[in-house]
Amino acid sequence: MSSVDRKPSVGKILALGSMTALGPFTIDMYLPALPDIGADLGVSSSTVQLTITGTLIGLALGQLLVGPLSDTLGRKKPLLAGIGVHILASLLAVFAPSIAVLGILRVFQGMGAAAAAVVTMAIVRDLYSGNTVAVVMSRLMLVLGVAPILAPSIGGALLVALDWRGIFVVLALIGVGTAMIGAFGLSETLPKEKRRPSGLKSVLRTYGSLLGDRTFMVLTLVSSVGMASLFAYVSGASFVYQDQYGLNQQEFALLFSAGAIALIGASQVNVRLLDRWTPQQITKWALVAAVVSGAVVIAVAVLELGGLAGFVIALWVMAGAIGFVLPNAPALALARHGEAAGTAAAMLGAFQFGVGAAIAPAVGLLGNTSTALAVTMTACVSLGLVALLATTRKSDTTRKSDTTRKSESV
Repeated sequence: MSSVDRKPSVGKILALGSMTALGPFTIDMYLPALPDIGADLGVSSSTVQLTITGTLIGLALGQLLVGPLSDTLGRKKPLLAGIGVHILASLLAVFAPSIAVLGILRVFQGMGAAAAAVVTMAIVRDLYSGNTVAVVMSRLMLVLGVAPILAPSIGGALLVALDWRGIFVVLALIGVGTAMIGAFGLSETLPKEKRRPSGLKSVLRTYGSLLGDRTFMVLTLVSSVGMASLFAYVSGASFVYQDQYGLNQQEFALLFSAGAIALIGASQVNVRLLDRWTPQQITKWALVAAVVSGAVVIAVAVLELGGLAGFVIALWVMAGAIGFVLPNAPALALARHGEAAGTAAAMLGAFQFGVGAAIAPAVGLLGNTSTALAVTMTACVSLGLVALLATTRKSDTTRKSDTTRKSESV
């Protein structure tokens, strides 16, 4: 039996999940400390928030660098080197004398965490094939859903006993733990005979082939706008729930955490649906459901139907639909380029963070209202649906044309 036919074990899922969690913990654990950082370093809150942008930039750039390296050198060396960069940047951040230095170190933290993210995706593609890839991605979505919820809570608890610099010590320790799991809990999954040639020309050629694959790029876009809709929710939810609907910080935290249940639940139900339907079918109909439910969210927001409860319920339905898109679209994209899984995963991840970082501010530009949030999220999933349907229609037309030419030649 080949390696790509194995069924995922619990131990393997837990090991891969720990790799996946490093990014969310790096992004979110220090969020409760942002006011303290601003006060200590003498800068405004908006300036401190730029360190979040720095982390996202690092995550995007790091994946573009590490992905090709993992196709050339194997998975483990770039993984451990990247996590090493994360650990070093975390320790140096403890002694950051200014916001500029902290911002630069956050970029390197993001780049280090990117190694764990992109190599995890590549390992999944190395080990599994077909619907199993989507099954594993669904399990990892559980981690991606829980980690951003736990991380700020853990950060807040740490601030009771530590200052903001202590959080970066903890992030360094998390990096050490992740490195240990990567070193001893995961084996090398890319044999030497399957590794790609080194050199800039080879890397550029591989990226060029990915950019030239229309279907891969559309699936990457679908995955990216699905993620961007969640970034929009994260960036705007606090303003909508607290400023518009009058919730306090504790009520907002509870409601925000509860909202993740829809996303996590959908990704786990997806595993059962894959027994009956293909990832392509689930992705298409999930996008349709997301667009329809998004239209409902807009109507509820504009007409103020049902108040906070009406808005939240409609939004959770939409989040559930998006939860079916996120594991399946990346799985379909990676399935097309198993020979360059690391580079493909890098481009996929870079687009997800890049598009997400670009879309997230849209809610604020539109006014940080429930309507602004609903419109932004719905626009994202609508773009994904249009792109997917256009590609499907073109593929069908191409197949019909090929069939017609063959029949005429006969």
